[in-house]
Amino acid sequence: MTALLVTGAWVVVGLALLLSGIAPYERNTWWMEVAPVLLVVPVLWCSRKHFPLTPLLMGLIALHALVLIVGGAYTYARVPFGFWMQDVLHLSRNPYDKIGHFMQGFVPALAAREVLIRHRWLVRSGVAGVLALCVAMTVSALYELVEWWAALALGQGAGDFLGTQGDVWDTQSDMFFALIGASVAMVFLGRLQDEQIRRIQ
Repeated sequence: MTALLVTGAWVVVGLALLLSGIAPYERNTWWMEVAPVLLVVPVLWCSRKHFPLTPLLMGLIALHALVLIVGGAYTYARVPFGFWMQDVLHLSRNPYDKIGHFMQGFVPALAAREVLIRHRWLVRSGVAGVLALCVAMTVSALYELVEWWAALALGQGAGDFLGTQGDVWDTQSDMFFALIGASVAMVFLGRLQDEQIRRIQ
């Protein structure tokens, strides 16, 4: 049943990717936002037999892919769900990009933890959790550097990719949301991940 749900999630990701590419708000932004999906999916496919990931991680990677795809289709500052959140929470800006950065900490932290534990590079899962959190923050910082390089290379054309919406502290808050996501993943999903790792091994 779990495997069927994960497969279904990836079918949805494939359809969403195709639909989002038909007429995205800004084509270059779409390419930059969905690039992680286009890079990760082939890696997951090629490693599925000799290093299959837990259903938990596979499902969350699919969910993260959907967040990226939707952000690519509309640009993060224009996602309708974000406008709904803005109205409900009485915010000054569309917060959809913060969901993306939360997932940017949440999913890489679990991925790093799974790799560290399954390769037996660490004996204690608690230490793996701390290092996984560090990996997630490194991913977040690297992403912010990529955004900076894109802004320098593309000039005004990088505005939709950056999605700062006039917030001078956007970079710092993005990394903070990634830290929150990684911490939530470690605290609430560590045991479930451990159980699924034991089943695989």
